[in-house]
Parts: sequence; structure tokens; C-alpha cells
Amino acid sequence: MTRIIAGRAGSLVLDVPDAGTRPTSDRVRESLFGALESADALRGAAVLDLYAGSGALALEAISRGAASADLIEKSPRAATVAQRNAGRVAKAVGPDAVIRVHRSSADAFLRSARGRFDLVFLDPPYDLGDADLSATLALLVPLLSPGAEVVVERGSRSPKPSLPDGLVATRGKRYGDTALWWATTAD
Repeated sequence: MTRIIAGRAGSLVLDVPDAGTRPTSDRVRESLFGALESADALRGAAVLDLYAGSGALALEAISRGAASADLIEKSPRAATVAQRNAGRVAKAVGPDAVIRVHRSSADAFLRSARGRFDLVFLDPPYDLGDADLSATLALLVPLLSPGAEVVVERGSRSPKPSLPDGLVATRGKRYGDTALWWATTAD
């Protein structure tokens, strides 16, 4: 069972696509969002969730005070689930937050996106190659606000992501089979 852990939509149960996604565990999300709240990275943030799956990461951010979230999911089934979850969270948090679900590949969305993002989650399929991930990160850099946080979730056996110019690694942490890699915009 995947749920919103805290905030205005806390305890709300989320649907999960029946195949093709790997939801981030509650334990990993709790640790991640504790760190984001400590850094005051959520309040009023424009959030981008690439490879959104159920949308749990962006929707947790909305529940905890982010101003907007764009959820990007290529799979039609997963995008439908993310849209349903977004509707539930929007109802729970009220009209203050803007949530948009885009049925698109991450790279296609990044090539056409406008605006700036303060917080970005990338939770690609574990079989996505390092070169493909690096290319996606390079497309992302021009869309980041100064001081933006980027969090990449990978398998714990995956190497540290290769970051393009414009991003600087800040930390990494392993949680069993999952690793989180953090980066921020370079000054």
C-alpha cells in the first residue's frame, strides 16, 4: 500500500499501477521528505516528477506545501493512475496547489517545457542506462531555478549518476535496494 505520509493529505491511500513501475517505499520517502523539510525545500516549490508512476513523490510534496507539481509519465496506464491520485490529493489540499499530469516521455516534456522548477524527482526504471539518464539531466538543467534540488532514485548497485554542467552532487544515501543521489544547481 502506498500512501501520502504527512501534510494536508496525510494518510491518503494512493493507487499504484499494476505493472511497470516501482513505487518508492514509505521508509525512503519519509527520510527524503524529512531532509527536504529540514532544508525548507518544499514550501511554495514548483515540483517536477519525471517518471512519475503513481505520482507519490510529487503528491507528497504537494501535501507538504509545494505550490505546484508537474507529473510526467509515459505509460498510459500509469498516467491514468497518477491523474486519479492527483485528483484525490487536490481535493484533500484544496485549491491552493496546482497539479498537472502529462502523458509524455521525460525527454519530450523537457524539450518543450517552459518555466522553472525548484525541486525535481527522477525515479527512472532501473534499466535506464547511465548515458540516457545523463542526457535527461542535461535537458533538465536549463529549467532549474537557482538553488534547485534534484533527487535521483536508482538501484543501490547503480553507479552515482554522471551529472552535466550546471549540476553539482551534494549527497547520496543507500536504503537497502534503493539509492538516492542529490544534486543542486551550480552557482
